[in-house]
Amino acid sequence: MRDRFTSSQWAGLTLIGGLIIFPFVVSLFSGQPVGEGVPKFWQGMLIQVFILAVFAMSYDILMGYTGILSFGHALFFGTGAYTIGILLKHAGWDLGSALLAVIVIAIIQSLIVGLLSLRVSGVYFAMVTLAFAQMFFLLAEATDFRQWTGAEDGLQSVPVPAWISPTTERLRFYYVTLTFAIVMYLLARQVVNSPTGRVMMAIRDNETRAKVLGYHTLTFKLIAITVSGVMAGLAGAFNALWNLNANPAVLGVGTTINALLMTIIGGVGSLIGPMLGAGVIQLLGYWLNVFFGPSWPLLFGIVYILIVLFLPYGIVGTWRLRSTGWLAMWRERSRSLIRFFHHP
Repeated sequence: MRDRFTSSQWAGLTLIGGLIIFPFVVSLFSGQPVGEGVPKFWQGMLIQVFILAVFAMSYDILMGYTGILSFGHALFFGTGAYTIGILLKHAGWDLGSALLAVIVIAIIQSLIVGLLSLRVSGVYFAMVTLAFAQMFFLLAEATDFRQWTGAEDGLQSVPVPAWISPTTERLRFYYVTLTFAIVMYLLARQVVNSPTGRVMMAIRDNETRAKVLGYHTLTFKLIAITVSGVMAGLAGAFNALWNLNANPAVLGVGTTINALLMTIIGGVGSLIGPMLGAGVIQLLGYWLNVFFGPSWPLLFGIVYILIVLFLPYGIVGTWRLRSTGWLAMWRERSRSLIRFFHHP
């Protein structure tokens, strides 16, 4: 186990190192400056992957580690986007204060939604969360708040500070979002590996038994939805900074479905799996669109079906199961060879 953990650490450090030098590698091979052309385009692609990775990871904390299926997770993502957009554009707040406000609002929102929704479970909880998300979706589209939200047109031209502008300071924005994704992963890993995280997994496996053992499961589910909500809210905030706008679509059910797909494709209950799933959806969607045009969603659906059929536990989950089987096989073969040479 120690060797395996060390190998995982080295793999993670190698990946981070590769992502750090990635813009310069692309610049070297394309022959273009790091802030222009092809290098700038691929920085933008990975920025979206980093943001979606955090969003997918936040969903995995709910579904993968606590066993809570939500159809309204876009509520937190969209609220984070609109919060930072309104505070930067209409209230004139600085970026740090706006991000802090996103965290505070996400905590309050998570607690309210959790207290009102977690009294039920399963599909009933999913439908209640969907109702909350749809309520905020309708509020974002309402013409009564057009001066603040832009109604169906969305909140446009969010004023991002010049030092982090995704247009003129793309490379810096790239490293900021990469750091954001790494920090969120480390914090999420700390949570799921803590005693609180162990109780969350016990609730996922058998909530009745967790209650019998004396745990107040509602409290731990509230912790899970709050951590998840804060991460999703911050991801939504960075999404608004990247796109320079927030529109009602970020509160729509399609946004939640994307999080669900990223989690399932990457591997439920693994944290790194949903992050990988975000990369698969973003990059595969781009290449399918390049080669097949408007018909790419149909092809992506076929690819998704194949992934579910041949990788039933997601990319990471299936790999872990099969690698464990391969490791056991090679150990048995090694023992057989040792026995053969010792007992000819």
